Amino acid sequence: MVVHIVEDDAAVADALAMVIEDLNHRPVTYPDGETFFNKAEVSGNDWVIVDLGLPGMSGTDVVRTLKDLKETPSLIAISGKSRTKLVRQLRELPELRILRKPLSIDMLAAALA
Repeated sequence: MVVHIVEDDAAVADALAMVIEDLNHRPVTYPDGETFFNKAEVSGNDWVIVDLGLPGMSGTDVVRTLKDLKETPSLIAISGKSRTKLVRQLRELPELRILRKPLSIDMLAAALA
């Protein structure tokens, strides 16, 4: 299974990729939503981890676009924003799984299970 990681912080993306590899999945990282949509080949069997605070195309817009695909991958949003801001930002996406930064290996393993 491929886990696409859309995260603008290179250190966070690298750490996530290392954890994903340790969980026996294949990570691919992208620095922003535009690069992700230009380069990624996403299937319904994949996972996409999206930082909601991306530059350019927002993480929320990435999620909305993915939800419109014929085969929607499994989605996890990550964010360091406060709960209040997240609730406001994601009103129309109530079923979206959100993990708050800082992330732990246990959090990611449980989310991908």
